[in-house]
Amino acid sequence: MNRNSFFLMLFVSSSILVSCDSKSDVRDAAKDSLNPEATAMTATATDPTAMPSETPSGPTTTVNFSEERFNFGTVAAGEKVQHNFKIKNTGKEPLIITNASSSCGCTVPEWPKEPIAPGKSGEIKVIFDSSGKSGAQSKRVTIVSNTNPPESFLYLEGDVSGAAPQGN
Repeated sequence: MNRNSFFLMLFVSSSILVSCDSKSDVRDAAKDSLNPEATAMTATATDPTAMPSETPSGPTTTVNFSEERFNFGTVAAGEKVQHNFKIKNTGKEPLIITNASSSCGCTVPEWPKEPIAPGKSGEIKVIFDSSGKSGAQSKRVTIVSNTNPPESFLYLEGDVSGAAPQGN
């Protein structure tokens, strides 16, 4: 075995050991970071460095959404619609939301960055920009968390009246 092969094998094996250790600490880190009096920070879907999009490893929990669909009625083209979906951790482990993404760039979700303790609640804020839209709209937001299944879906629905802006 030549020297370069030895160092390559050493690097790969040490990388595997380090990455395995970090995943096993997700639950412990989440529990340690829980503070019922702390205000939850949020991360936006437009900030790719905010949180990883992978499903958390470790124990799962359960979540209850106060509603999964919100009908905003009829808005004029160009209006922004905001709705806060209330969520509650109904399980026995901290709820860790790793990502929230929408079906198009006109819909932006914000979710709690910190783990939600068992029995506690939080909110997922969703903003829909109707600029350039017309007619019936249904926008899906995918929530990835340590639940089974790991994906949950929320929907903003309604109608956009008026013509979409046209270029000259």
